[in-house]
Amino acid sequence: MIKIRCGHKARLALTTDQGEALEAQAHAARALWNMLHEWWTMVGENRRVDLRDADAAIRQARKDMDFLAVLPAQAAQAVLKTYFRAWRNCWAGRADEPTFKSRIRSVMSVDVPQGQHLNIARVHRRWGMANLPKIGRVRFRWTKDLPVGKRANAENRITGARLIKDALGWHIAFRVQTLEAEPEAHTGPEVGVDVGVTVPLALSDGNHQGHGRPARTEDGTADRDKWLNAKEKTKLLRLERRAAQRKQHRKPGERTSHRLHRTYDQIRGLRARATRRHQDWQHKTTTALAQRYGTVVVEALTITNMTRSAKGTVEEPGANVAQKSGLNRAIAQEAWGRTVTMLAYKLAWRGGTLVRVPAPGTSQRCSKCGFTTPGNREDQATFVCKSPGCGWSGNADYNAARNIVHLHRIGHVVEVPAAGRAVVRRARRVKPTTER
Repeated sequence: MIKIRCGHKARLALTTDQGEALEAQAHAARALWNMLHEWWTMVGENRRVDLRDADAAIRQARKDMDFLAVLPAQAAQAVLKTYFRAWRNCWAGRADEPTFKSRIRSVMSVDVPQGQHLNIARVHRRWGMANLPKIGRVRFRWTKDLPVGKRANAENRITGARLIKDALGWHIAFRVQTLEAEPEAHTGPEVGVDVGVTVPLALSDGNHQGHGRPARTEDGTADRDKWLNAKEKTKLLRLERRAAQRKQHRKPGERTSHRLHRTYDQIRGLRARATRRHQDWQHKTTTALAQRYGTVVVEALTITNMTRSAKGTVEEPGANVAQKSGLNRAIAQEAWGRTVTMLAYKLAWRGGTLVRVPAPGTSQRCSKCGFTTPGNREDQATFVCKSPGCGWSGNADYNAARNIVHLHRIGHVVEVPAAGRAVVRRARRVKPTTER
């Protein structure tokens, strides 16, 4: 038996007063984070190890400041723990340094660290209720059976929750801990997966996974809103024009009007709806792949480097800046990293394995004869081997997927340590291709 910790996100149905109270708590949590950040930069290094001074300061601040008093005590303690954990991740090389949280750009959230205080109960086939500190009983959408009531015990329970506000409203993310039997080794076949823009997931066995939404419009330009239907695209275009028109009338230094804020909220709502549809497709597709295949091989891509701007500098301006900008948006819209993350934990739940192989050369190498040259890939979708004795042709993404699984079979894998750069290694028992 093994312990599995996962999360479940559900939509909250709040009243007007409950929504305002939650917003006040979220703003107080953000202000407390900024105060901790100022304290951290001011005190000496010898006082940073012991957080008792910060804990005492937080307790006193909640007594002296009314806007901090609306934040529950446990939520304030969670802000302190999260901030210190952020620094530990920075020291370990897993993240950047914590920074100041802006009112506009930061995500509004409140932590509920104690799961037993939620008192979750299912009141309807589609609705459940939970108790939030200083808020009261709230309803949330019941879309998954949770370990509550008679199903809850020391091993199967909800350990906490986090309240998050996005463009679609407030949501609650439960932290669920369950005790399940260790999965047996998956006996399914192995497959190589090449991620792309035109073909989202190209598989080495030809079972490509697409979402049925063309990457380009009728005029040949990249479709940045392909997850919206025609009516929603028209509405989005109208809102963007309205926002641009209202922004022109705003003077420099003048506060943004409420009308412009409402227009921005409507735009964010449409963008969030498109993201939800994409995530739904990713979850369904990765679940199907994890159920069918025992070993999934992907490329170890550095997406941040791939999506860097080609603008250049004043002295050395870049070339094809507009084309590169469109490609960067298309790559970001496909969310390759999120797809790989979903595959990793879903394969682990079913006894499968996710393997990463080095990415260089997979799109230029012929999967049939092994001849490698940049001219093999004639365009984005066509691959024609230039070797005189081969001449194999086919889809470029399918060819790359076959090369990816070939790298795994000959022993080329990538080890990704907790901190630092990825390291390519070859198993000792496997000889290089030149010695075979």
